[in-house]
Amino acid sequence: MTARREVRDAVVVGAGPNGLAAAVTLARAGLDVLVLEGQPTAGGGSRTVDLGLAPGIVHDLCSAVHPLALASPFLRAFDLAARGVELVVPEVSYAQPLVGRPAALAYRSLERTAEELGADGAAWRRLLGPLVRGREAVVDLALGDHRSVPPSLLTPAGARAAVAFAAGVVEQGGPWWGARFREEAAPALLTGVAAHAITALPSLAGAGTALMLATLAHDPGWPVPAAGSQAIADALVADLRAHGGEVRTGEPVRTWRTLPRARAYLFDTSPATLASVWGGRMRPSARRGFGRFRYGDAATKVDFVLSGPVPWSDERVGAAGTVHVGGTRAEMVAAERDVAAGRLPARPMMLVSDPTVVARSRGAGGLRPLWTYAHVPAGSAADVTELVTAQLERFAPGFRDVVVAAHVIPAARMPEHDEAFVGGDIASGAVTMRRMALGARVAWDPYDGGVPGVYLASQSTVPGPGVHGMAGWYAARRALAERFGRDVPDLGPVTPREALRSGA
Repeated sequence: MTARREVRDAVVVGAGPNGLAAAVTLARAGLDVLVLEGQPTAGGGSRTVDLGLAPGIVHDLCSAVHPLALASPFLRAFDLAARGVELVVPEVSYAQPLVGRPAALAYRSLERTAEELGADGAAWRRLLGPLVRGREAVVDLALGDHRSVPPSLLTPAGARAAVAFAAGVVEQGGPWWGARFREEAAPALLTGVAAHAITALPSLAGAGTALMLATLAHDPGWPVPAAGSQAIADALVADLRAHGGEVRTGEPVRTWRTLPRARAYLFDTSPATLASVWGGRMRPSARRGFGRFRYGDAATKVDFVLSGPVPWSDERVGAAGTVHVGGTRAEMVAAERDVAAGRLPARPMMLVSDPTVVARSRGAGGLRPLWTYAHVPAGSAADVTELVTAQLERFAPGFRDVVVAAHVIPAARMPEHDEAFVGGDIASGAVTMRRMALGARVAWDPYDGGVPGVYLASQSTVPGPGVHGMAGWYAARRALAERFGRDVPDLGPVTPREALRSGA
């Protein structure tokens, strides 16, 4: 248990990507920072673990592909590549296999994607082209604090991209979403990305998710960490320690009474954990607001060890870093509506990734890992291994023959690996436009934790889910200004000794 006699500048609770982003920012500003993490390793949703399925084979516990790793303003400033994190970008960002017909593929090249979509290619180009050309504005719009206007939106190109994005969200998030396309491949390709939101479709939040991620698929692509997602967390931890910060794992926080004294506390946790820790010390209005926070539907994780590549009917799918396995738009809509209604779909919507597509080093002894998520109702305890296997067999006949081992984490058990995944909700909250705009409760400052000096710094608040570090960065910037009167530090890969030599 943490000793009460300790005094720190800042304590960060939770060592997920946002918590580590906050800790790095504060430590870079010269503060004494302690991070407390309940799990045995740091990383939260960006961890890679040995499940004991085969020698030398490790699996990404939550996130495996990182569409935001090259786009997030925080991670761009932190510069993962300069810190030795190899991010490999496949030529095919994502694929949508279809039964009895060629798959739909989203290449990094917008033009090649449009060309292969045939009759709907021009429509795809008209929808995504303005967003790709104004990518910086799209990212700033999606990952901003939603309380200030990013400079990129004040340029003519940025303004055009923002208008195109808003129009696309309205179109693809409502009853008109079928008007643009004439065939099945393009709408299926876009719907597979929208399904990342794990919500009934169509929806405005799903459309926003689809358009932002589809834009990034074309520029700069969806990278995969060659060594696994843990590499991102490890780089953040290394920088934190280089600047005097400390990380303690295996130390869950249940009450403020066990926390060391500090001038600021930043919580990379669910709103429920934040409210539980602070109890009666939290403002009643904030406690009520956090109590009304709505969690979303869930994902069950099924990891496989394979003796060879997935035998996709369309061999081109094997080049994709991410595969959305759900079939046509109609099939995915039906599956997601089942989930929203509390029913386990017979053919669940799935995300699939084989990291050896871009990093052969992830294989060992002729074996390779396969990462899959299946969308299920919140709190589901079902073992969906057979459902996942059968769904893969539809698009990859013979899949069973290459399966060597499998491991399932039902949605109901996901909180054992990350408490923020309430009921298996890996987005740490229902993905809605209200939540994306307002955060965990109605308040001007979405990072205000309801107690003086306490901040919510998790994906439950603005700008929402994803491995981007932005919520932690924004919360840390609030703390620097309000509690310490310090400026936001540079995040580039400079050691303390180099900073002293350069006068930085």
